[in-house]
Amino acid sequence: MPKTSCSPCCNPARFTRKNTCWASVARPLIAKWQVAIAEAEGADAVAHGATGKGNDQVRFELTFKALNPTLKVIAPWREWEIRSREDALAYAKKHNVPVVHTEKSIYSRDANLWHISHEGGILEDPSLEPEKAMFLFTVDPEDAPNEAEVVKIDFEQGLPTAVNDVQLPPAAIIEKLNELGAKHGVGRVDLVENRLVGMKSHGVYETPGGTILYKAHQALESLCLDRDTLHFKEQVAVRYAELVYYGKWYTSLREAMQVFVDKTQEPVTGWVKVKLYKGNVITIGRSSPNSLYREDFATFGREDVYDQSDAVGFITLFGLQMKVKAMMEVSDGGKTRYSAPDYSKFKRD
Repeated sequence: MPKTSCSPCCNPARFTRKNTCWASVARPLIAKWQVAIAEAEGADAVAHGATGKGNDQVRFELTFKALNPTLKVIAPWREWEIRSREDALAYAKKHNVPVVHTEKSIYSRDANLWHISHEGGILEDPSLEPEKAMFLFTVDPEDAPNEAEVVKIDFEQGLPTAVNDVQLPPAAIIEKLNELGAKHGVGRVDLVENRLVGMKSHGVYETPGGTILYKAHQALESLCLDRDTLHFKEQVAVRYAELVYYGKWYTSLREAMQVFVDKTQEPVTGWVKVKLYKGNVITIGRSSPNSLYREDFATFGREDVYDQSDAVGFITLFGLQMKVKAMMEVSDGGKTRYSAPDYSKFKRD
């Protein structure tokens, strides 16, 4: 499958919990094409190389069930005498299967247009610092250029359309941002996650382009979305990310939530400038024709936008329940539970 086949990854609006979806969104895409090829070839089974301990087996097989539940699933790690990566290496050696892994470099890695992940090896001990040589995409932030680089990204209804004023297709945008971010050590994440099967796992991720895109998109949303929509979207994002992480891409709930997300992106048009510097992505400017931030409103007459005296009534109603509670507590000579302590009762040593 060509690495540019990453359409679910091209909209940063879908990844407001960015650490969740790097590998999990790739699995339903891979499984979708497995099913398509199996059907085209008349095959009655599909296979995957998930270990039987993690999330990927669920992500693959839920997609198989959703798209063609008649296909048989073959999972060697669960069915054969392979219980570790050392076992897998021994099997490959015995059967002359060429693999790039070795006993000294036994990391489990997944790479796609969006990221590369690292698990296994010394990462199985989360107290140890990852080896410098383990990272394949990004330079060490300590070795990154001493001069910052400014990058401008244009968006149209939530989708990135250009980098530094050069129009590019989605996959090329990710590739360009990967190149820029990797040079400045952007996008390294070290985390302990809670797998669906109940175990914890330690992984290190590199997603330079995705990190830049996420940060820029978030900055533009802050201009274009009203408070209630933005805050509710952040709540929805938790559930959305959970569904994707659990392999439930092809579900009615995920699709319904996607309609909401797509609707929120209609006004998210404009540009964002970020500064890349030694692992950091720093927003330094954003602009949108749909911006809700209007400095000129402050110069209007009070009857046009806002009368400051309105604040008195608003505050009274907004805090009414607090006021009533306090009035009940102070009735008959009482005190509110937040009243200051009597410091006269404290003695100095």
